[in-house]
Amino acid sequence: MGLKGFVEGGIASIVAGASTHPLDLIKVRMQLHGESPVVPNPSLQVCRPALAVGSVTGSISISQVSQPTRVGPITMGVRIVQSEGMAALFSGVSATILRQTLYSTTRMGLYDILKTKWTDRETGDLSLMRKITAGLIAGAVGAAVGNPADVAMVRMQADGRLPIDQRRNYKSVVDALGQMTKQEGIGSLWRGSGLTVNRAMIVTASQLATYDQVKEMILRKGAMSDGIGTHVTASFAAGFVAAVASNPIDVIKTRVMNMKVEPGEAAPYKGALDCALKTVRAEGPMALYKGFIPTISRQGPFTVVLFVTLEQVRKLLKEF
Repeated sequence: MGLKGFVEGGIASIVAGASTHPLDLIKVRMQLHGESPVVPNPSLQVCRPALAVGSVTGSISISQVSQPTRVGPITMGVRIVQSEGMAALFSGVSATILRQTLYSTTRMGLYDILKTKWTDRETGDLSLMRKITAGLIAGAVGAAVGNPADVAMVRMQADGRLPIDQRRNYKSVVDALGQMTKQEGIGSLWRGSGLTVNRAMIVTASQLATYDQVKEMILRKGAMSDGIGTHVTASFAAGFVAAVASNPIDVIKTRVMNMKVEPGEAAPYKGALDCALKTVRAEGPMALYKGFIPTISRQGPFTVVLFVTLEQVRKLLKEF
């Protein structure tokens, strides 16, 4: 298969990523909803501050901070359009295309190579465990390659929620990568890479292995022929499994990548675990499933477009 697997996977991933970008943007905004955009003094403000000190009397009073109102994907989408315009739904699309070119092309191509290598030549079978292992490896490598574009994409998608004077205003993904390197050092391009790798391993293993397994099961039982119906059914199953498995990591990844570190001040989050604990303490455990509806709404169409396009591209490039 070799290079052709990377080309096929890359084309399908770019088409799927660009066409479902608005849903991904809404998901990111929902995951950040409830998080304080700015943390003036992280050393004092551990979660959501509920401590007030009277400067005159020296008295201390504790006040209950109200939980942010829940916002659905439709409401969030309408708010974005009303406050930022229709074009805002495609904020960061250049980063999405770069991310798919780097991350998805790598993971799809590598998964195909491993799958071909590990398939029994006599029976043509590949166990579910080996599919999952191939997905874990492919996802990890792809995420490491694509992390800079992932950080840029999250920031560009989230920029509109910040106050005007605090927005980064990246002009493109190239500008975003350049500014991050200049202002925060080259290490900022791999901020949250541990989370990105973990998420990518889970998504790739669950998504690709589920698709192949469900497709094989449908064809083996003769429920449907090897056509669009089978591809769509297997894709929806793969998208659902991937969304359920990856959403908590995705929420933490989004917040760590989006955090703004002011010069001379401590970062809002020390790491993934710190972010998870602060999120749960401040917003409850279900905060880890914020954005799940748009996640599944995006994973479904994305996975369907991805695999249907992939199957068609494979047919077109079959002779090459």
